Amino acid sequence: MADAARDDPGSHERRLVVGMVRGLHGLRGGLRVEILSDDPSRFQIGSVLHPEGSDEPLTIEWSQEDGPGVLVRFEEMPTREVAAGLRDRYLEADVMPDALDEGAFYWHELMDVPVSTSDGELLGTVADVFRAGGGEVLVVRGGERGEVLVPAVSAVVSELAPREGRIIVERDALDIAAEPARKRPRGRRTTRALRSGSAE
Repeated sequence: MADAARDDPGSHERRLVVGMVRGLHGLRGGLRVEILSDDPSRFQIGSVLHPEGSDEPLTIEWSQEDGPGVLVRFEEMPTREVAAGLRDRYLEADVMPDALDEGAFYWHELMDVPVSTSDGELLGTVADVFRAGGGEVLVVRGGERGEVLVPAVSAVVSELAPREGRIIVERDALDIAAEPARKRPRGRRTTRALRSGSAE
């Protein structure tokens, strides 16, 4: 998978979030950016990004690796004071057609796709995606089990076909029981008191 989708699709829905500005660096408009893309070319010198929801171009004039993130400066923001307006904002890039390798998908393509176990239980649909430990995790909601977190690795996801409307996972790899836990029906109200630290 590659790149995150914006939460609020609108007039700029042909763009994807590729980073988030986490802080300032130096006096010449440098920014510390959390990378939200699998494509390192997004932050090469000469690349053009946009503040989330804006048509304003931001041309990278300098970039440098910074641990898990990257340091960048934009031509249009030559001072720390000007660049400070980007703090805590997402950076977007235009979608590049046919840029993904075979079998890779943008995060927005996974949203609302049904997720089922290989034996046919519907766990829900993808409600969110986030990164953890260098990989992606699908947040699945809407099924009888409530929220289910699905690591997007081959040992768990046996079929990833969002464009065909399905994601298949292995029950054993997720370590979930064959039957979802049933909520205990609520009983009648009583006057019996509960002791501190006890439960019904």
